Amino acid sequence: MNKGYAMKKIGLLGGMAWPSTIDYYRAICQAANARFLEQGHGLPLPVPPITIDSVNIAETRALRGIDGEETGWEAYDAILRGVFARLEGAGCDIAAMASNTPHARLHAIRDDIGIPVISILDEAAKAAAVTGMSRALVLGTSVTMRGTHYPAALRAQGIDALPRLPDPEIDAIQRLIDTEFHAGATAKGREVLLGACKRYGGAESGIVVLLACTELPLAFEDNQDDVVFRRDGFVFVNTAAAHVQGILDAAMGDDRGR
Repeated sequence: MNKGYAMKKIGLLGGMAWPSTIDYYRAICQAANARFLEQGHGLPLPVPPITIDSVNIAETRALRGIDGEETGWEAYDAILRGVFARLEGAGCDIAAMASNTPHARLHAIRDDIGIPVISILDEAAKAAAVTGMSRALVLGTSVTMRGTHYPAALRAQGIDALPRLPDPEIDAIQRLIDTEFHAGATAKGREVLLGACKRYGGAESGIVVLLACTELPLAFEDNQDDVVFRRDGFVFVNTAAAHVQGILDAAMGDDRGR
């Protein structure tokens, strides 16, 4: 590889779910192109080497445990460990999961992984801190919304996560993701998502909304690559875009002033 654009090889855990996996690949390659264009590279613009190991969401969904009950996650954790082992075996230098949900288990398997894992939790919390907001509403899958991993990451950045939503509201958002976002966002899905945000106040209340399911940003086509954006009176953090930026920073050895 030409030393002028040498990059670390990225390993992606995909399939949770396939729309966000596709979007990660597109976003990483487009962002890499943009950075090399800024540096004056000619065509064709480089992209980082990437290996994707895609799991079966129907299988992993069935193996989810309950937050706080570690033994119930053993089979789920085993699948994640297997993916990271294969990515390391494929020569990947760094790894990432193209989904928020499995990050609920990163703490349990991180010591078993032989290559650095770029966490969406850390990258999203850093992005939220830049907004200057003091509180955060975390919207995502039931595992993400019931877990303690996002509140902990936000707390490390001086931001308080709003209290966990009632179970019926969490289940409703999970159904929204499954029916209106799994195969691409719809206008109805966007309206329901904004309706959920309005219950808790917007930017004027010092609240930043984390789109903490990597499919939720698909509802805002004009902002799919914006880490932070404002829409309809709310400040949003696109956790997928923040994650992509962190992955590319690690692959290119570039902290971009972060």
